[in-house]
Amino acid sequence: MFGTSESSSLRFFGHHQLEGKLETLSHLAQASAVTDRDLKRILVVDDDTSLTRLISEALRSRFRCEVDATPNPEYGFELALKKRYRVFVFDFSMPMIDGAMLFALIDKVYNHVNPPLVVPPLILISGRGDEARAQELMKEAGVRGFLPKPFAMNRLMEKITEVAPDLEPVGGESTVPPGGTLANRQEVRPSV
Repeated sequence: MFGTSESSSLRFFGHHQLEGKLETLSHLAQASAVTDRDLKRILVVDDDTSLTRLISEALRSRFRCEVDATPNPEYGFELALKKRYRVFVFDFSMPMIDGAMLFALIDKVYNHVNPPLVVPPLILISGRGDEARAQELMKEAGVRGFLPKPFAMNRLMEKITEVAPDLEPVGGESTVPPGGTLANRQEVRPSV
């Protein structure tokens, strides 16, 4: 009896591992069924949490869309596998996985599922805009913009509109003042 119980629990455990893999594949399959016009979501990944919060709030106030934001590139990768996005906004220089590597990893996965998924356009942001690597990345397919920090929030909104003209603006004007930059808005402390 002991042998039977042990072998059935092993089978259950093995089945549970397989279920996890199938669940991931089914997430990708469900997401691949989403049409382009249904994509009203933007993914923001930047290790600066206050900047991530500012960008998210500005995007929500400007466009009729969902915004997923995280300071963690690994979690950003997981989100990109579970949901479909219209635009990616990634920080160029983050510890461990930078924005370019994150984009390359997502591109690899999207191109190896059946049917392949369309990789959303990427806008890179960084305090290191003069780096040769950042300029090289602008030549890569899918990289559609680069904004050096600090930048005017309106400039990011213009880039989003350029790469995703189908995103509906919220009625009224943007809540970011004309010429308002991140440099003069970083003193805002989020409430915890």
